[in-house]
Amino acid sequence: MANYFIKHLTKYSYDSPVIDAANQLRLHPINDDFQQVNSHYLVITNNAHVQTYTDYYKNMVGSFMITDAITELYIESNIEVTTFPKILPEDTVDVETQWMELTKIKYDDPFVDFLIHKPFVGSNELIQLIEEKGIKQKTVYQALQALCTYVYSQIKYTKGVTKVDSSIDEVWEIKAGVCQDFTNIMLQAVRMCGIPARYVSGYICPNSDITRGEGATHAWIEAYIPFYGWLGFDPTNNIIANDCHVRLAVGRDYNDCAPVKGVYKGNANADLFVKVNVSTAKNDEDITLPETPMSSINNNSYKRHIERIQQQQQQQQQDLQQQQQRQQQQ
Repeated sequence: MANYFIKHLTKYSYDSPVIDAANQLRLHPINDDFQQVNSHYLVITNNAHVQTYTDYYKNMVGSFMITDAITELYIESNIEVTTFPKILPEDTVDVETQWMELTKIKYDDPFVDFLIHKPFVGSNELIQLIEEKGIKQKTVYQALQALCTYVYSQIKYTKGVTKVDSSIDEVWEIKAGVCQDFTNIMLQAVRMCGIPARYVSGYICPNSDITRGEGATHAWIEAYIPFYGWLGFDPTNNIIANDCHVRLAVGRDYNDCAPVKGVYKGNANADLFVKVNVSTAKNDEDITLPETPMSSINNNSYKRHIERIQQQQQQQQQDLQQQQQRQQQQ
């Protein structure tokens, strides 16, 4: 059992005022047999009221809107959570029975959503690995451990070389990235084997065996093991995700689990700042946000939507003019 205190700060700075900032949060920790939420509260610009609901994957989602003009959006999430270790699989069921069970459930809800994989530039290499290493001749638990180690050994942990929207093809080509990139590669490999796997967002907590992913949100996978259940694997650190991992949300991919996402009205660019502090002792001191932004967001989805409409209108106008010219020539 372990007790953690987590403060997660997010700040968007806009270079001109924006209005109607509508946001969706997946910052509410999962509360279940292995993770007990002792307290959680949010501090948001203008004391915005947060409404919550449960999504399809049973994550608690918060939503709010700020209609006033703002040049900064500040979101602070404060969590106290207790985690409990899982008993690892005994792995006594024979190999054939385990893989047959996966075949039986592949069309069942919710497993079907977690088996979809898309071909990418590394697909053939992964298929070859699965065959050469005899992955399907191992138990499912052993197969997952082998795939976790493989991804850990193939990708170099390097900050700043990828972005949140970098494609899996880009990551595979440079063989480098951060936790999200490790997770995306392992998701593909595991699903290609016919093992249901889901994306997990959350935090990694202080531990002498962990060196990667602290100080920010973290990502890993959970895979379904027949006759056992879901178990987390962290390919960034090549470990079982257990009581040192705090879960926020699960889903098919990052888009289902993004801690913060939203839209606004206004012709503004945004700089994003994020800071996470995880401790085993309560600390009420303020933490300082980075002086430089993690990323610059040149457009928001509302603005892109308006631009697409304008482009369509311009194209329609051009088509109409061309049609009128043809009629006049006739």
